[in-house]
Amino acid sequence: MVTAIVLIKADVNRIPEVAEAIADLEGVSEVYSVTGGVDLIALVRVRQHEELAQVIPGRVNKVPGVLSSDTHIAFHAYSHHDLESAFSLGM
Repeated sequence: MVTAIVLIKADVNRIPEVAEAIADLEGVSEVYSVTGGVDLIALVRVRQHEELAQVIPGRVNKVPGVLSSDTHIAFHAYSHHDLESAFSLGM
């Protein structure tokens, strides 16, 4: 599983609609509205690294209201939650 953290600047008048549209995209597991230098943070989880190009520039960045994004790819997850099994249901 490859995880990317996508920091998104959005049109401030459309943040809820932009967040919902991004959350509905295949490959996006979560979207958070946040304070600070960005408006939204999306977690993208895909099976293979190559799929990130389909999801982030191919879908997320094309959502109307997305002004810019900055992607951080996770090397390793440190968590008490078994994320791999949670996202493998039905696959």
